[in-house]
This record gives sequence, structure tokens and C-alpha cells, in this order.
Amino acid sequence: MNVRYFPDTDTLLVTFSDRTVAETRDLTEDVLIELDERGRLVSMTVEHAKQQMNVTEFTYQLAAT
Repeated sequence: MNVRYFPDTDTLLVTFSDRTVAETRDLTEDVLIELDERGRLVSMTVEHAKQQMNVTEFTYQLAAT
């Protein structure tokens, strides 16, 4: 997983895999997801990210298996 924030456009991009994107869907006016040919999530883009979340702090926690 790769998370990148672009301050010049206030855009957050979360990439979950390197699979080829086959389709882009709008979840909301500010959130887009990209899917591969099997419908698996490839990436998520959040526009106007500062209005949606705190982009200055990011926490990642691996769930216990």
C-alpha cells in the first residue's frame, strides 16, 4: 500500500496494488475508486482531502491474524 498527498491539489491517493485499472467509479463527489478487471480495488483518490480528513497525520495498524 502506498499513500501520497499532493498539497498543490489537496488530493490524497491511496494505492492498494499495482494491478491494471479497468474501471473508475465515483463513490461521492470527492472520492473515486479504481478497480481491476475482476472488480478488485486498485486505488482510491480523495479530492479536497483537508475537508474530508486530517491529512497531516496518518496511522496504519496491521490487524492481528
